[in-house]
Amino acid sequence: MSAAADTAWRPPLEPLSLPETSLWYNLEVSATRYPGRPAVILYDSVLTYAELERDARRLAGFLQAECGVRRGDRVALQLHNSPQFVVAYYAILRADAMVVPVSSMNRTAELGHIVEDSGSKVLVTSQDLFPQAEPLLGKGLERVIVGCYSDYLMTPTDLAVPDFIKAPRLEVGGQGATLWTDALNAALEPGPSQATPDDLCVMPYTSGTTGLPKGCIHRHRSVMHTTVALTMWHSPSHGRCVLSILPFFHVTGMQNSMNAPVFMGAAMVTLPRWDRDVAAKLIERHRVTGVTTVPTLIVDLLTSPRLAEYDLSSLRKIGGGGAAMPEAIARQLQSMCHLTYIEGYGLSETMAPTHINPSERPKPQCLGVPIFDTESLIIDPHTLQELPQGEVGEILCRGPQVFEGYWNKPQATAECFITVRGKKFFRTGDLGRIDAEGYFFFVDRLKRMINAAGFKVWPAEVEAQLYAHPAVQEVAIISKPDPRRGETVKAVVVLKAHARDKVTAEELTEWARQNMAAYKVPRVWEFADNLPKSASGKILWRVLQERERVGQ
Repeated sequence: MSAAADTAWRPPLEPLSLPETSLWYNLEVSATRYPGRPAVILYDSVLTYAELERDARRLAGFLQAECGVRRGDRVALQLHNSPQFVVAYYAILRADAMVVPVSSMNRTAELGHIVEDSGSKVLVTSQDLFPQAEPLLGKGLERVIVGCYSDYLMTPTDLAVPDFIKAPRLEVGGQGATLWTDALNAALEPGPSQATPDDLCVMPYTSGTTGLPKGCIHRHRSVMHTTVALTMWHSPSHGRCVLSILPFFHVTGMQNSMNAPVFMGAAMVTLPRWDRDVAAKLIERHRVTGVTTVPTLIVDLLTSPRLAEYDLSSLRKIGGGGAAMPEAIARQLQSMCHLTYIEGYGLSETMAPTHINPSERPKPQCLGVPIFDTESLIIDPHTLQELPQGEVGEILCRGPQVFEGYWNKPQATAECFITVRGKKFFRTGDLGRIDAEGYFFFVDRLKRMINAAGFKVWPAEVEAQLYAHPAVQEVAIISKPDPRRGETVKAVVVLKAHARDKVTAEELTEWARQNMAAYKVPRVWEFADNLPKSASGKILWRVLQERERVGQ
């Protein structure tokens, strides 16, 4: 046996043994085992596991008795990260219903589509978001439960709390609207829990890259898989206290920063709105051990001039996904915090991870290896033939976490699955390759490739290289129509503060020519003060691409 083969990473061989229960039972177990342990921390206010279960039961009772929620019904949930989100999420499950998480950034029309498409007649939201929901009452929505974040701010804090979080409770008017406090104060007990691992559990909506967003059907079994897998993949000590900064409505935040901690009985330090200095203070104050985030937030944290003032020594794990961690930023994280960013990969359709880097042997800018009970391979997206190691093609995966299909979209469901080796695989729509040790590397979205005079340019690759430039803080690569080349490469760049109005497009072009193939070098540069981002911190390159098309 060669030395390389002897040291190669070997994935776990034993299948993951999952609890044959609903996801709700995870909270019930943790509340029984650790009733006084902190469950959700909002700045310096603590909600214990016993209190979390109590409030979830009461809200579940109200949903059943007063809102008519029945087993299998869909209930929409639109909240920022907060104690209310966790309470409402588990209350919906305790009512034997299905959670339909909605982005807190969605406006009325976007919310209306999800409410109508999912058939949700009940929504749980907050007073700052209620104006988006109010026009839908009587037009699909029958009941809205409206929370006030400051109800859970029980302990004074010196931390900077956003105005919408500390705002006093407002009265809500209109038929069908109920205050959160009134719902809980009714103290209604839910009926016996009936949900099984095969009941409807959570339906996140895709980003809608090919039309209107589609609901991804997940049952308790698929959600339980990644919940348990995440706790087994990493050392339990890494998850004793997590900083929950990615939104809970997104599967990465939902699984890494909410459902996995509840399964372990760990503390969730919630940050409803990103603030790098508050985040650093929370890590120091609550001795946070783990953070799941995206590279853009790491970039922002590391560029804080006050970073050296904070004690971040309690951190044992920083990881995430959504985009490759630029090598230059990874080196800075290692140098300043002695931490390696552990990258993973997953989608709404797979309830977060299908791949994660092994903590003991991660590779940079790498998706990792398939997690427990998961198979993955690469095919030619045109011929649908399996490709050998090293060649770029579409990533396929199969495993217990893969969704059942798109809600009421049989054709879209059929199109996203394919049979290979006699097995049913999900087509991710992402391009990648596998190295000699079985690690997967992301190349780009299938439809994001730029074809510049016949040369295939993968924007993510160019972005990763440009991040190594000392003046570049953030960058997004998009295509620009070109009468001669068909398409050409355009870079939208945010420069670091010290370089603004000093570094020119000519300088960046010259640097790029020295660091990448000529056909990859951006022909057009645009400088911006900031880049559009989703609530989960991902750069919205599609927004920039659409602006470019409209501007032609």
